[in-house]
Amino acid sequence: MSIRLSTGMRNKICEGGTGGGVKGALDGGFLYIFPGSQPTTPDAGATGTMLGKVSVNADGTTGLTFQLPAVLGVISKTTAQTWQFIGLVDGQAGWFRFSGPGDTPTSTSATAARIDGTIGTAGADVDIGNSNIVTGAVNTVDKFSITMPGA
Repeated sequence: MSIRLSTGMRNKICEGGTGGGVKGALDGGFLYIFPGSQPTTPDAGATGTMLGKVSVNADGTTGLTFQLPAVLGVISKTTAQTWQFIGLVDGQAGWFRFSGPGDTPTSTSATAARIDGTIGTAGADVDIGNSNIVTGAVNTVDKFSITMPGA
C-alpha cells in the first residue's frame, strides 16, 4: 500500500499558509539560471557562472510570486507578473535554482527552500525562448508551475 494525496491536500501543500507551503517558502524569491548540469541535490551550493537572475520585469530586485488558488495540485507563476532576466554573461542555460527570499543560491544549505530543475527551449522543467544566453539580452520565462504528486 502506498500513501496517496488528495487534490485538496496537494493544493494545501502548494498554498501553505503564512510562511508555509510552496507559496509561503518561495514567494518573493528568485529563479537563477546556470550552465551545465544541476547539482545532485538543491542542498549543495550552485556552481558555474550565473547566467541570469529572474525577477519581475528584470529589475533584479522584485521577487517572484505564485498565483492562488492552486488548481489540481498545481501552483503557477502570478499571471500579472512578467518574469524576466538580463543575461549576465554569454552561455548555454542548463539548469535553474528557485530560491526563497534571502537565500544565497551558491551556498550549501539543508534548511533553505529551493527547487532545482532543467531549463531549455523545449521539454525541460522550465522552457525559455532561447537557451543561448547573451550578455545584456532580456529573456522571459513565460510559464512556470510546480505540481504536487497525485494519486
